[in-house]
Amino acid sequence: MNPILEQEIIQLIIRLVAAALLGAAIGYEREFRGKGAGVRTHMLVAMGACLFMLISKYGFSDSDKFDAARVAAGVVSGIGFLGGGLIIKSKTNLITGLTTAAGLWVTGAIGMGAGSGMVLMAVICTAFVLICMEILNAWNFKLGYRPVTVVFSSEDEKAIADTIGKLGKQVSHFFLSKKAERYQVEIMLRVPKKESDLDLVSRLTAFTGVQLESLE
Repeated sequence: MNPILEQEIIQLIIRLVAAALLGAAIGYEREFRGKGAGVRTHMLVAMGACLFMLISKYGFSDSDKFDAARVAAGVVSGIGFLGGGLIIKSKTNLITGLTTAAGLWVTGAIGMGAGSGMVLMAVICTAFVLICMEILNAWNFKLGYRPVTVVFSSEDEKAIADTIGKLGKQVSHFFLSKKAERYQVEIMLRVPKKESDLDLVSRLTAFTGVQLESLE
């Protein structure tokens, strides 16, 4: 192993742990606000960036025949471009694939770590990734909000306006249209994560004068 790594392995582990925790903290704030990229995505990106940095500083000191860091830079941008293709924005403005793309990116960092001789750091980062992907996912945060798209229809425009008013601050934006003699409104809501889908449906169907068409 690189002599620098043997002397500073504890410091490197501390840096990786710090990156994971700081990324998770930022992601928690984003998830609490109901944004697309949450705890897992930010945690993965922070760990990947940290490991890429450690690799660039310590992983190529024994490579005197070529500039291995230039190869690493190409891998970083290439993996990022590949991960970008996994991010999808649906017609309801719901973004999916962020965590998968971040996982692919950090996996590239793990592969580079193993290839540069930083095997222990790659193993530790892999363990953190599995914790991030599995344990945090099983935890299923109940704080904060989640985006929900609701479609109501009614022949009475005032009933739709009253419904939007009753939903209050949960409405982030809406789109009103009219087909024949019937009005239709698509509403993007910020719903508390602790509210179950059944409770949400019961609450939305309780509005008078409007009909719930769809819920996504």
